[in-house]
Amino acid sequence: MTTPLKMSARNLDFYYGDFKALHAVNLDVRTNEVTALIGPSGCGKSTFLRCLNRMNDLIDIARVEGELLLDGQDIYKGGMDVVELRRRVGMVFQKPNPFPKTIFENVAYGLRVNGSSDNAFIAGQVEKSLKQAALWNEVKDRLHTNALGLSGGQQQRLCIARALAVEPEILLMDEPASALDPIATQKIEELIHELKEDLTIIIVTHSMQQAARVSDMTAFFYMGKLIEMDQTETIFTRPANKQTEDYITGRFG
Repeated sequence: MTTPLKMSARNLDFYYGDFKALHAVNLDVRTNEVTALIGPSGCGKSTFLRCLNRMNDLIDIARVEGELLLDGQDIYKGGMDVVELRRRVGMVFQKPNPFPKTIFENVAYGLRVNGSSDNAFIAGQVEKSLKQAALWNEVKDRLHTNALGLSGGQQQRLCIARALAVEPEILLMDEPASALDPIATQKIEELIHELKEDLTIIIVTHSMQQAARVSDMTAFFYMGKLIEMDQTETIFTRPANKQTEDYITGRFG
């Protein structure tokens, strides 16, 4: 049985002013799978990721052509509530970016922004999200201390908990472990495996090993084009495209 599609790009072009950063990208993301986006620096993978929850809207000169479908609905068509879109499609950035607030308030932030004022509900969601992010046992006795006192790896898991608190359907991760040590990286990767039970995850990574370890599908981008996408094992063992093979074997990139 085929897993249902969650998001699809159809002939997606993206421009920064006159510069065309993405060229006719066609890509499908399936529910409860981890899709890794790989490719050399500047190839368009982070730009594509930020298209998926309209983060690029924040750039004045940015423009999108083509379609980006979430459950069949084009997120760039009129009538799309961008706040609701970003609740459904959460994001975790490359560097941990906790707010200068308590651990508790960091996780509660999105709930409050989305209009929740029920303190019991908020407390329950904070605990649930910290457990999902494998952080609860480390912070449960210091929820009301400043989040900036956490280690880098803990801060990144806190940012994941913050994204999870509003119960997104998709989690975008832009090199979530690139600023972390190997032990913290392993924790993030274990977390990705657990989270895909409930979520669809799309991760940008520079690490081939990480893509091979965590993803079901891998998409290789080069110079703004999607060169090849397939099951991760196929991409890493039997890529159909010579450019993909050259990148994976380290001949360039």
